[in-house]
Amino acid sequence: MNVNIKSSEYAWHHTQVKLAGRIVTGITGWEMKKTTEKEALYGAGQHAIDIQQGNIACSGNIKLFGFEADRLEQAAQAAGFDSILDVPHELLTITVSARKLAKDPITTWVAVGVSFTETTDSMSQNDKKRECTLPFICMDITKNTLSL
Repeated sequence: MNVNIKSSEYAWHHTQVKLAGRIVTGITGWEMKKTTEKEALYGAGQHAIDIQQGNIACSGNIKLFGFEADRLEQAAQAAGFDSILDVPHELLTITVSARKLAKDPITTWVAVGVSFTETTDSMSQNDKKRECTLPFICMDITKNTLSL
């Protein structure tokens, strides 16, 4: 049986992540999330008569090899901050660009006003590498697809 399926999924090897203007090579994962508060509005009867919207929250995380997390800490300290957690959100932007094939359109996610909320260092017996997940909150996340 010949099944020919063409998806438009992105390929990791055509993904690039920039943090504070620098391409991050030791990244192993990323996530960006935008949520809207919503609440059902009830009046007469049992069913909602409308849905109201409230605040929008943006957050995410990046997963890095330990050497990249160390570089972030060192850069923050060189800039006069105690930690990456203390860098003002006005100074940090995360940009992720991805596409399936080199000839395909590029989709870009941009998190602006990024503030990291936690740093964690850990390893386990027989680990061959150290990975660090850095959760963040941000002011906004935009997603755009650019046709070539």
